[in-house]
Amino acid sequence: MKKTIYILVTALLILGVNGCSDDFLSASSTEKQEAGAPAYEGAILANLASTYQIMLFDSYAAQNYSSIPFMSDLRSDDIFKGGGDAGDQHQLYLLSLYTTTPQQSLDGLWSIFFTGIARSNNAISACENAVDVDEDKLNQYKAEAHYLRAYYTHWLWKFWGNVPYFEEPLTEAPYMTRQYTADEVYAEIMEDIDVATTDGWLDMNSTGSDLGRVNKATALMLKARVVMYQKDQSRYAEVTADMAEIINSNEFELFEDFADMWLDQNEFCKESIFEVNHLPEGKIWDNGWQGYGTNLPAFISPSELALEGPDVLGKFKGGWGFGPVRQTTWDIYEEGDSRREGSINRFSPDNYSVRFQDTGLFMAKYAARMGYNPQGDVDLNYANNFRLFRYAETLLNYAEMIVMHGQSPVGSLTAQAALDMVRERAFGTSNPIPATADNIKLERRREFVGEGMRFWDIVRWGDTSILTENLPEYNSVRTWNDNWKYLPIPQSEIDRTAGTEFALQQNPGYN
Repeated sequence: MKKTIYILVTALLILGVNGCSDDFLSASSTEKQEAGAPAYEGAILANLASTYQIMLFDSYAAQNYSSIPFMSDLRSDDIFKGGGDAGDQHQLYLLSLYTTTPQQSLDGLWSIFFTGIARSNNAISACENAVDVDEDKLNQYKAEAHYLRAYYTHWLWKFWGNVPYFEEPLTEAPYMTRQYTADEVYAEIMEDIDVATTDGWLDMNSTGSDLGRVNKATALMLKARVVMYQKDQSRYAEVTADMAEIINSNEFELFEDFADMWLDQNEFCKESIFEVNHLPEGKIWDNGWQGYGTNLPAFISPSELALEGPDVLGKFKGGWGFGPVRQTTWDIYEEGDSRREGSINRFSPDNYSVRFQDTGLFMAKYAARMGYNPQGDVDLNYANNFRLFRYAETLLNYAEMIVMHGQSPVGSLTAQAALDMVRERAFGTSNPIPATADNIKLERRREFVGEGMRFWDIVRWGDTSILTENLPEYNSVRTWNDNWKYLPIPQSEIDRTAGTEFALQQNPGYN
């Protein structure tokens, strides 16, 4: 498999000579230095590798089922919770109904991303105390470390808003820090992104031995998501120029076959800007911090799926039946749009065990596939890479900035042309629709089903009224309130900091 080859090359070229590990993306910090002490290249790379690791743990963080795309989509209008019944992973049902409590918040995600910040801080500290490191390499390492801190922080910011934040290792009891406002956190994220996007520090694309590592396009895409979610108009022209820079670099293209793009052999394809590189081994039920596979495919695949039939044989495996796709999501696609079958599996009820909130529709991009989990605790060890950023998003971001936010086109590239490219790949031929705000919103929904984008788009567009619904037939009755933009801070964290100078204040609406 392509991933195995590239990871091995990475291991040999990056870490092999230093004896730190035989795999950059699964390395531990085996070379450590005291805070402020000199750091040689091996220590910097080991710290960086351990920081990248955090991306591989979110689907079973702290023994919680908390995959980022699933947690994001669950609050949207694309999927239901599913599973065995309402009580099966009840915290997820509460999340889908906007009734999450501080006692049942997603403390697994909270834990995993704060660990990511801590490891990022260690990597940045090592870079600041570098000894005998080539300047160009050191700048690359600095950019990666600052990007990773921004990446982990931005998830905490999107889910919880007002979170503690720190940039120095917490080396003394009580190992706490002050709570920032959401706007303050945004400013810190942008400072890190600005470092990561310093001219000349990162190549636009990652190739060869650097596959799986952050590139400049990755950092620019994160900037776009953060700025657009914050609705920071002062940065809109910058984001428009960034998207144009990626487009005009000619480093990325849309992959021809939308459905095949999600196969193992097409990981790190020409459309991929950044992927979380899962390895099909190692993770065990007793330790969610061990191993590098993902359990998302098992989570979202139908229960007891029959292994026969033209749509199943040799392709898909069964799972636990969470995240059934809504019929209304299937209905947004036009006939002939390849993204429908590439994004959603429709199975006959005769071929699987019907479970809670069943629709007969299941997410396809990261579905459990035959041969993708060859060893270990198999449901935890699927090899499906999470495509964090794709070139299609670049094109649709560009179109949105021009049409919906009044930005000027860069050169001759129009919003219509960017939208047309996405549509042409979807239909296999020219199939234009006018580049209006409504059409751009609809194309984003069609393009990114199952990728954890829809909820965040709805919130930043101010379209949250569509999230209120009364669907007793699907056990989904919920009312949106603007307080639900943020989840409640876990009660365990509130209790732990109570009575200290770092006492956390609960988010509005949860007291």
